[in-house]
Amino acid sequence: MINALIIEDEKPAAEHLQKLINSIGFEIHVKGIIGSVKGTADWLNANPHPDLIFMDIQLSDGLSFEIFDYVKITCPVIFTTAYEEYAIKAFKVNSIDYLLKPVSVESLSFSVEKFLSQNRQKINQNSDLFHYQVEQVMQLLTKRFKARFVVNAGVHIKSVIIEKVNCFYSLEKATYLLDNKGRSYDINYILDQLEQLTDPDIFFRINRKYLVNRNTITDIISYSSTKLKIKINHISDDDIFVSRSRTKDFKLWLDM
Repeated sequence: MINALIIEDEKPAAEHLQKLINSIGFEIHVKGIIGSVKGTADWLNANPHPDLIFMDIQLSDGLSFEIFDYVKITCPVIFTTAYEEYAIKAFKVNSIDYLLKPVSVESLSFSVEKFLSQNRQKINQNSDLFHYQVEQVMQLLTKRFKARFVVNAGVHIKSVIIEKVNCFYSLEKATYLLDNKGRSYDINYILDQLEQLTDPDIFFRINRKYLVNRNTITDIISYSSTKLKIKINHISDDDIFVSRSRTKDFKLWLDM
C-alpha cells in the first residue's frame, strides 16, 4: 500500500486527481487533501510523512515550493501544474516529475510507475542538487501568473486557458469564471485571490464584484470624471460600474 498526500487548492482538480488515483490499479491510499502552504507544513510537521506527495505549484497562500522552507520533506514529490510548456521543459531538465492539468490517466500511471521503479527513492531536502532544482523552477514560475483554471463542467473536468476568460465575478457568496462563449463555471477562489493569480496587465478589479479582462470590454460610458459604466462581452448586466475609488487607476490601466 502506498500512502499518498494531495496538496491542491482547486476542489475540482483535487477530486479529479483522487478519482484517477482510485482507478489506475495501484494500491494508493490518499491520507488527506490540503490546499495551502501553511496547512501542508503544519500537517507534515505533525504527522508521519506519506510515501508520495502530489503537489500543486500554485496554492491559495503562495507557491508550494515555500513548504520546503518550513519542513524537511522525506518522500518523493510529483508536482502538478497548469503552467504552459515553457515551464514544463524546466521540470524535465531538472528531473522533477510533473503532471499537467487536467491530469490524465496515462500521465498519472506513468508517474506512479516511475515512482515504483525507483524503489521509492526519497528526496533529500538538504541536498544541494534538490535545492538547485527547486530554485531553478522557482525562478521561472515566481513571477508568472496562472495560465489556466480547472473547473467542473457537469460531470466533466475542464481546463480553461486564461486567454478565454472574459471575467471573474462574485454572486451570492460564490465566485464564477465566465469564458469567451458566455458559459459560467464556479471556481474555488475569491476575487482577492484571483487578483494575485492573474496578470494585472490583462485583468483589472473594477469593483467588489468584477475582475475583468481588458480584451472583453466592449464599451465604456463616461458619466463624469469619476463615474464610468462598462459593458463586457457575454454579460447582460447593464449596471456594471467602475467603483469611484478605482476609476483613476482604471483609466491609467487602459491608458485613457
